[in-house]
Amino acid sequence: MTGEVSLFGVYVPGLLLLAVAAAVLAALVSRLFALIGLYRIFAYRPLVDVAVYILILGGLVLAFAPPGVAL
Repeated sequence: MTGEVSLFGVYVPGLLLLAVAAAVLAALVSRLFALIGLYRIFAYRPLVDVAVYILILGGLVLAFAPPGVAL
């Protein structure tokens, strides 16, 4: 496995696709946090946003890892 995905003949790194998906999901989670008022308990909202993005990206990487890869 090369770790790349062919999109219309252009090879794109798989991690780039996961990073874009994580950014979209993090934006949705951020909007949900703002909607329910969860940001009121945090002192620094951008730090929470970065942490949520990293957690989502890590989860996606683990979810899409090929079987047999050591964690």
